[in-house]
Formats: sequence, structure tokens, C-alpha cells
Amino acid sequence: MPEDLCVCDSIAKGEQTITVKLDTRSFGKEMTVVEGLDDGEVDLGDLASTLKSKLACGGTAKNGQIQLQGDHTRRITEVLVEEGFDESQIEVNA
Repeated sequence: MPEDLCVCDSIAKGEQTITVKLDTRSFGKEMTVVEGLDDGEVDLGDLASTLKSKLACGGTAKNGQIQLQGDHTRRITEVLVEEGFDESQIEVNA
């Protein structure tokens, strides 16, 4: 199937079960952690870059999760839905 007609990416994003939680790191710094993304179906580096630019923060993608500096639990669902993920599959634990 031609690349431009393939809906594989949107199907893969719709099937992801994403967990977002707030973690406290050293010196009391808050970090938003996005887990549950399948590394084989979603490019974590690309998604991390997009989230960092839309949420205006620093962060990284490693160990199968995306770590964003700061508390972004209020806006993260909105941004993930914009990127094609299913809102019913996103669980935010603040």
C-alpha cells in the first residue's frame, strides 16, 4: 500500500494506552512522565520533541517513556489528542 494512503500510524496511535503521572525528582523538581507508549509503533523521540515545543519545556525520551520538566498534567491530554491519540485511552494521575 502506498505510504500516503496508509492509516497504520493513526490506528497505532488509537490503540495506545497512555498513563501520565507527576513525579518529584531531586531538589523537589516536578517532572511529568508519559508511559505506556509502544516504542515500535510510535517514535518516542519525535513525539517528545513535539510535546516539548508545544508545552514550552525541556525533557527527554528514554526507557520507553517521555519525561517532561514541570507539571503539565492539565494540558498534556489536549496536546496528545492533537497528535492523534484517543482521549479515552489517556489516563492522567496528578
